[in-house]
Amino acid sequence: MAKSPDTYSIAKMYKYLRVCDVSDGLDAVGRPDIMLMDPAMRPIFQGIKFWGPAVTERIIPANKLMRAPLTRQEAVDVHRLWFEDVGRGGAVNPHIKAGCVVVTDAHSCGEVGVWGSMNCLTVINAGAVGIVSDGCARDTAELFMSKTPVVCKQRARTIIPGRNLFANAMEPVGCGGVLVRPGDIVGCDDDGCLCVPAEVAEEVGKIASDILIDDEKKRRTFYKKLGIPLDDSVNVELLEEFYKPWN
Repeated sequence: MAKSPDTYSIAKMYKYLRVCDVSDGLDAVGRPDIMLMDPAMRPIFQGIKFWGPAVTERIIPANKLMRAPLTRQEAVDVHRLWFEDVGRGGAVNPHIKAGCVVVTDAHSCGEVGVWGSMNCLTVINAGAVGIVSDGCARDTAELFMSKTPVVCKQRARTIIPGRNLFANAMEPVGCGGVLVRPGDIVGCDDDGCLCVPAEVAEEVGKIASDILIDDEKKRRTFYKKLGIPLDDSVNVELLEEFYKPWN
């Protein structure tokens, strides 16, 4: 069996790449469209951008409710009580590595805030550079204030206890209509989110970097003609120097 590529190393190549450059690279290697996640999956605020190998998890609907009524203290401890009752299943937390992206298949979970202000900070603190879910996020004002990099399909008002269970972690999942396997490179920017299969990630990155540099060179000529001050989106010298090791 062929050795799996080191996508933690390859992902460094993606630092400056735009989602559109990578989409063009996927076209070039014969993977058009099928790796583009549902366009309804958006960064929760403008300016979020990240790339990293996927650490995957799947969250599914529960078939029992949270016991009620709860005392005031039990309401505070509701997550602990729920998971003591149903178990944690294949929680993703032990698998998080520096530079990874947590990818959550939550499409069947309904309006449940699978990701919120607390558990997002937990995985970011452990080393994740971003979170991608085809389910919901809540506490979005706090996520914005903390600049937590989250992509989700919808916003929600409810919590997991009494609604959802954790299924297997670190297995292939379907997220946003796309197959994502542990180690595939997942990324986003203001244009959306996509996945790059590990076996083509290096080739796609090289092609995408060529496309980006070519685009910046051409746009820079128009900046000069139109008298637009040069900005970071046309810093050709920086890109050419950065991508030398991969040429």
